[in-house]
Amino acid sequence: MALTPAQKIWVIVASREHVERGVREGIAQACHGKCRPLQQMMPGDWIVYYSAKEEFGNPTPCQKFTAVGQVRAGDVYPYDMGGGFVPFRRDVVYVACEETPIQPLIADLSFIRDKQHWGAPFRFGILSIPQADFMRIASAMQVAV
Repeated sequence: MALTPAQKIWVIVASREHVERGVREGIAQACHGKCRPLQQMMPGDWIVYYSAKEEFGNPTPCQKFTAVGQVRAGDVYPYDMGGGFVPFRRDVVYVACEETPIQPLIADLSFIRDKQHWGAPFRFGILSIPQADFMRIASAMQVAV
């Protein structure tokens, strides 16, 4: 797998539990099911999930990059999960990887400008990062890109 200059890299923030479900189902959801963040992605773009927490609503920290995948062709679509929750999804092909703690990578990631407040870039739930940062993260996760 080689990156092209046109491919964007997206970090999506979600609990480890939600990431595991997305990987099993071959989908991505972002920002509590909002459509717009997923519409920004193009087929061939890469996604890295960062999990601040182990489970949604539980304070147990995870602080790891937990999955890597590539956006598939196709549109963003709604999916009825029951109970009135209809989030938007995008199909993703996930690759085998090793979960990786963020702490050892912080100093080398350019998108984290303030190393003292390293969590700040993740506060909006999704962000685009430079390809060089993706290569560092992917390497740490044992993913050959």
